[in-house]
Amino acid sequence: MKIAILGTRGIPARYGGFETFAEELSTRLVARGHEVIVYGRSRYDSDTYRGVKLVYLPTIRHKYLDTVVHTFLSTLYLLFHRPDVALYCNAANAIFTWMPRLVGVPVALNVDGLERNRKKWNAFGKLWYLIGERLSTFCPTSVISDAERIKTYYAERYGKQTTFIPYGADTAKATTYAALDPLNLERERYFLYVSRMEPENNGLLVRQAFEAVSTDLKLALIGDAPYASEYIKSVRDTKDPRIVMPGGIYGEGYRELTSHCFAYIHATEVGGTHPALIEAMGRGAFTLYLDTPENSEVAGGAGIAFTAQNLPEKLQQVLAMTEEERNVWRARATERVRERYSWDSVTSSYESLLQKLLA
Repeated sequence: MKIAILGTRGIPARYGGFETFAEELSTRLVARGHEVIVYGRSRYDSDTYRGVKLVYLPTIRHKYLDTVVHTFLSTLYLLFHRPDVALYCNAANAIFTWMPRLVGVPVALNVDGLERNRKKWNAFGKLWYLIGERLSTFCPTSVISDAERIKTYYAERYGKQTTFIPYGADTAKATTYAALDPLNLERERYFLYVSRMEPENNGLLVRQAFEAVSTDLKLALIGDAPYASEYIKSVRDTKDPRIVMPGGIYGEGYRELTSHCFAYIHATEVGGTHPALIEAMGRGAFTLYLDTPENSEVAGGAGIAFTAQNLPEKLQQVLAMTEEERNVWRARATERVRERYSWDSVTSSYESLLQKLLA
């Protein structure tokens, strides 16, 4: 098949979950003999990446226009360079998914989580996502949910049956640790938080909870965001020398950080299956997660849940455990990902769905 992937910032992944998804899926589909084109906004140093063709199109760099303008232009380009099938990401882009269908290109849409609940959106942004949810039920050929909770939501609210396909992760730990030295981090001597630095991802909550804990371990807060400068400033407003905030770290450096942390703290409250959560679990990180239905679905008993109120207590609880007890939790996390979130399995599910749409 000739497959187009639209609605992300492009690959290689340098931003968030959808970019990681696009990179992992596209490169695996290419390895299986398909031709894949990924539409992006930020130019890589080549027009291909690991066999995937890259198409760069402009956008308007604005919090409320960035995604939709780029996806609209990508859709117009697609109409004149038709693939066999198109995969759109993000319910905000549902409004464009009918256009390829007019020229005979079937469309699958991954709606992600309930994005309208994110604190960063104003009333218009929330309304746009709500409209996107409704349009998702009839504009694309097929709808994909990345969590059982999201599948249930669409069925109960809209009577729409979606195809559940989760994100994936590998279970191989990095054996190198070059990314740790510049941050003055020691292996298994730091808590790790990785996310876009936006309010609903609770970086500030994690920082404040850690400050209340007595330990000589460090906390690495990894991440950035293009339209959240005030919030990032508030997260950085600390004098605790144990806390490091280098911004975004990607690729092998990110893999090293998740492989060698003492424990991983996942604090996102909006979304479906978060790639960062399953990636940390897959690499055997002792995992603490904010107690939401979606996060609990992913963890499946292989991590420790916390609330906004009891995170300091939970951190202290982990510190008080024996190493043998922590290793039991780490093994559970790896096994959970191995059983449920294999990238090869995820790729097979997408490949099968796209083939059915094309047929």
